[in-house]
Amino acid sequence: QDTLEMCTRENEFKSILFALCYFHAVVAERRKFGPQGWNRSYPFNTGDLTISVNVLYNYLEASSKVPYDDLRYLFGEIMYGGHITDDWDRRLCKTYLEEFIKPEMLEGELLLAPGFPLPGNMDYNGYHQYIDDALPPESPYLYGLHPNAEIGFLTQTSEKLFRVVLEMQPWDTSMGERGVATREETVKALLEEMLEKLVDEFNIAELMAKVEERTPYVVVAFQECERMNILTSEIKRSLKELDLGLKGELTMTSDMENLQNALFLDMVPESWIKRAYPSTASLGTWFADLLTRIKELEAWTADFSLPSAVWLAGFFNPQSFLTAIMQSTARKNEWPLDKMTLQCDVTKKNREDFASPPREGAYVHGLFMEGARWDTQTGIITDARLKELTPAMPVIFIKAIPADKQDIRSTYPCPVYKTRQRGPTYVWTFNLKTRENPSKWVLAGVALLLQI
Repeated sequence: QDTLEMCTRENEFKSILFALCYFHAVVAERRKFGPQGWNRSYPFNTGDLTISVNVLYNYLEASSKVPYDDLRYLFGEIMYGGHITDDWDRRLCKTYLEEFIKPEMLEGELLLAPGFPLPGNMDYNGYHQYIDDALPPESPYLYGLHPNAEIGFLTQTSEKLFRVVLEMQPWDTSMGERGVATREETVKALLEEMLEKLVDEFNIAELMAKVEERTPYVVVAFQECERMNILTSEIKRSLKELDLGLKGELTMTSDMENLQNALFLDMVPESWIKRAYPSTASLGTWFADLLTRIKELEAWTADFSLPSAVWLAGFFNPQSFLTAIMQSTARKNEWPLDKMTLQCDVTKKNREDFASPPREGAYVHGLFMEGARWDTQTGIITDARLKELTPAMPVIFIKAIPADKQDIRSTYPCPVYKTRQRGPTYVWTFNLKTRENPSKWVLAGVALLLQI
């Protein structure tokens, strides 16, 4: 009650204070939604709120008008923003403050969440009573998220739990009476199957001899082949070594034991992860995905003509391919590369509908949207359907244009990530059309993912 009464400009102070407390609750609790909540986890604490209230008091006492912009800047960039290290998280924090702290709050028509308007001037007990009566039950809607966010976060939590239970199983499972295969036999069968499916490495010298002109796309293809060779040679080396260890021809080392454990638990071994691309898949899915990537590369390097629709997720480094689109357009039109940007138009077609690549740019497929979905009919972002966590996107046409020709009106700058872990797996930003205010999609944590 003392805090509520400390400022002479009671109405403004109480309104902004209430909005600030709601903002604090939202940013702190949003962490439980994992990467869809915040790209990285931040230590927001009550100290941030206390000092923000002091700043609010000092500013209101010192000026006749309410300095909304200054307040939002101080809260979003300094008090809370001081913890934030990711640009997308900074945008999210800023958007919350723009939605919660604005001149309309004093006119009594500001909704902090669906069905939860900002209350008027009350005393301490009045506010408590108001929150008890009016605050809707806990749900992702209170954060601006879609209910699917909760399904995703609960699924990941239970998967983690099962993974831990699996890892806690006793190790020495020797041959039981029921004729269950031993651990070694399971690993050996898996190991032989993998070695059989892995093809020879790419012969880069031979491929280079085939190429007349080293275009930006050809350079990307070579880089991808080199990276793939490093990964597949490590996989073969470690599997053959383990095979000899299991036969008793080599002494088992700790590395070999780790590899054996990983194969048995359906996890991607550490030494492979180091040389591979970010992925959250289990070993079986990961290996199938690896074989698909090799096939795509083989098809591309057969004659080095760009595939009709490129699988963007199939690259170790998707950024290099997107940059190559800009480079080849810049060379063709003699434009400066640093004044160019990518424009992406979402088509209404799927991969099978394309027989040849476009004259300029590229068609890319294999992206998924999290937090919302793409409405193919109207060509805009729209609310996700329940239980459809990551709907697939149609093919996207990407071409390079001069930056000053870019039209970003009624678009949402949507981050593209390699996996659901978001954060460090950021690839690019695609501007997607929207009829709603882009802030809605910022709060909903909408992003494009290359793998799910």
